[in-house]
Amino acid sequence: MKLIKRNPFGHILFLKLWLIRIFGLISHRRYRGFNELQIEGSEIIRDLPETNVLFVSNHQTYFADVTAMFHVFNAALHERVDSIKHISYIWNPKLNIYFVAASETMKSGLLPKIFAYAGSVSIDRTWRAKGQDVNRQVKMSDIKNIGIALEDGWVITFPQGTTTPFKPIRRGTAHIIKTFKPIVIPIVIDGFRRSFDKKGLMIKKRGILQSMVIKSPLEIDYENESVESIIYKIEMAIEQHPSFLKVTPAEEIQVDVYQKEEDELNSQRNFWKNY
Repeated sequence: MKLIKRNPFGHILFLKLWLIRIFGLISHRRYRGFNELQIEGSEIIRDLPETNVLFVSNHQTYFADVTAMFHVFNAALHERVDSIKHISYIWNPKLNIYFVAASETMKSGLLPKIFAYAGSVSIDRTWRAKGQDVNRQVKMSDIKNIGIALEDGWVITFPQGTTTPFKPIRRGTAHIIKTFKPIVIPIVIDGFRRSFDKKGLMIKKRGILQSMVIKSPLEIDYENESVESIIYKIEMAIEQHPSFLKVTPAEEIQVDVYQKEEDELNSQRNFWKNY
């Protein structure tokens, strides 16, 4: 009897393959049709090793950002140059691409659970849960799972841990880099917040020019460089250091307002739930 092939997390590769194919076909027009994705630096993808690569990026929506990266990475591996034209590349996708996401987000409905199967490394956030600020210890199992994903392939992470721009880089990202010593590839994205709702599932506006810039690997001294130095390099590379904040765009201010309103609503729900 032929054994069913699984990845290190027990996910059936044949099922994962079809999930990526189906969602790739469904989502393609969101980046080449309803809106247009401008790509720069995809040649860097083709030169990367098969495993132990960590992509660090700013974050604008829960799912649209990482879906676009799945398209760009696979298109680049199939000889597309800064383009996702001709979606035939999705028929034979790279199956060992993972993305780090909050467990709470990935358990919030059927669709997120399906996305999780397609490649999520789910972790418990140490600073926020159920719309409230928290302060808890990092789970070593979460760190271990990220290490397993890096050993098996590529991992995408959003080191700010939030879709709100110019928030600090989480120190855990630097610790992961020092521990597992991956090749670190910075990515800068834009236009996704204007194109999609916060979850990245619904199209909010059409005709938006989205952009994704893939940069050269960061030079990091894994043994001797401090956590603070690595954080600074990431902030600069993904253009989220305060020095990039010349004037805060009105839409970014609105994002903070919406987040505060959401937090207040969650507080009210929790109050009446426990009343």
